[in-house]
Amino acid sequence: MAESPLLPYAFFEGKVVPIAEATVSIATHALQYGTGCFAGVRGYLDNDGSTINIFRLPDHMRRLVQSGLIIRADVPYAPDDIGAIIVDLVKKNAPKQNIYIRPFLYKAGLELTPKLAGIPAQLAIYMMPLGDYLDLSHPIRLGVSSWQRIEDDIIPSRAKVTGGYINSCLAKDEAAEGGYDDAIMLNREGKVAEASGANLFIVRNGALITAPITADILEGITRRSLVEFARNAGVTVEERAIDRSELYIAEEVFLCGTGVQIAAVGSIDGRQIGNGQRGPVTQMLQETFFSLVHGEESQYRKYITSIAIG
Repeated sequence: MAESPLLPYAFFEGKVVPIAEATVSIATHALQYGTGCFAGVRGYLDNDGSTINIFRLPDHMRRLVQSGLIIRADVPYAPDDIGAIIVDLVKKNAPKQNIYIRPFLYKAGLELTPKLAGIPAQLAIYMMPLGDYLDLSHPIRLGVSSWQRIEDDIIPSRAKVTGGYINSCLAKDEAAEGGYDDAIMLNREGKVAEASGANLFIVRNGALITAPITADILEGITRRSLVEFARNAGVTVEERAIDRSELYIAEEVFLCGTGVQIAAVGSIDGRQIGNGQRGPVTQMLQETFFSLVHGEESQYRKYITSIAIG
């Protein structure tokens, strides 16, 4: 039997169990109808190798619980409770590398009906080793997708609803088959929303610009943090609608999120962005972020939950 890519312990049905025991029935409501929601959380090995640093853990847990409210996934855990479970699970797994943590709330009933009310929910959490989701050693290539970003009155885009990610899958596949690293999705108004699984920023005339949270984007925690970092560094920040044509004349474009971290964009639809290299604003934000999560001194240290792993 092939070794599991997951770390050996998970949280499942109220307790920590070996990962092989964290299984559900094929009739589980969430599997049949996509009635779950999740958080994506990274743990970074500190430069001294003795701790795992998690970026904005309480914020991730609050968003997870809020996503659960949207799909009526009621579980007896407050955000701080889930955060404490994650801390204990990291200690139990004692990873020696960067990790990805996936807590999710899911409708655990076996009812054969597409509804939300009255279907019991459960919390599960697993972890895996994870390096860079995208290759950050060079700027990435993006293409504008033919698939429109889901909107709030169809599947709420501010919630990380599992079933909604078919939208991202379709766009991601199309991008890969077209020779791109990822897709840019437009919303119903034809304005820039986000990538398949990341928020997007552009730089024009020295100002950092990103779509507002009412543009059918995920309310990204990394996105919010970079807005703060930029403003504190004296960069003008605008949260407004972005036209597709603005992508082509931007000085810089980058993606951000827990998975992609901060990824510079070198071209969109085959058009070079700026000089095709990582720009100064992108570089400043990358350096601020990575120095923080790897344990260097920072004014943003308050955003780190450090977990000793022995």
